Amino acid sequence: MVKITYEIVPHDGGWAYRLGGVYSETFASHDQALEAARIVMAEQQVGDESVTISYQDEAGRWREEYSDGGDRPEVEIVDSVDRPSD
Repeated sequence: MVKITYEIVPHDGGWAYRLGGVYSETFASHDQALEAARIVMAEQQVGDESVTISYQDEAGRWREEYSDGGDRPEVEIVDSVDRPSD
């Protein structure tokens, strides 16, 4: 199973979530970035129809793969910001 990890990080004068070195849009607050990451995380869990996909690999060969629409990745959010407990 594939695992996807979103990180909540300071970015461009605000906050963003990051996946594999790619940043989301910038949010004004940490909480807004965290909520956006939670929404994206929930969307990752929605299944779809099973399909056969075709794509060209790096060597220029065409490949076909079956994609099970119910095979969803494991998703987590890493938030390294220390925040006071309520």
